[in-house]
Amino acid sequence: MTVAALDVERARAVAGGVPDPEVPVLTIADLGVLRAVEEDGGRLRVTVTPTYSGCPAMDAIRDDVVRALAAEGFGDVEVVTVLSPAWTTAWMSDEGRRKLAAYGIAPPQRRADGPVLVALSVRCPQCGSPRTRELARFGSTSCKALRQCEDCREPFDHFKDH
Repeated sequence: MTVAALDVERARAVAGGVPDPEVPVLTIADLGVLRAVEEDGGRLRVTVTPTYSGCPAMDAIRDDVVRALAAEGFGDVEVVTVLSPAWTTAWMSDEGRRKLAAYGIAPPQRRADGPVLVALSVRCPQCGSPRTRELARFGSTSCKALRQCEDCREPFDHFKDH
């Protein structure tokens, strides 16, 4: 492994550790928003894909990635946003799903290859009950729906499947 490869690996860890501005318990690596970190002619290129094309958090993410990398000595950084392929919740890590549930947000379902699974219920992140209902298609952000548990009566966000 060359020194440059080690630096890119370190840069990926630094960029990946940037918190999501909308759900700060998640990093952009947890979300799968961080797609690539590459050295390009002496410049570091970071590629990100938003959770949806109009995500208002992308400017903050771009600034936070540049700031985090500059703090670690990476001065020449370009952050590129790509929309294709579109982000999917399949890119979210298992650690990210665990963090969401611990934070009180129901994580999206884990997709498997093959037939598309139909979610019949979303489990309450507070008590685990499957008896929940959607109150609003959009929650605190466009990525989430607002739901309520029929058993413990607590409202909660559900990170929608994409």
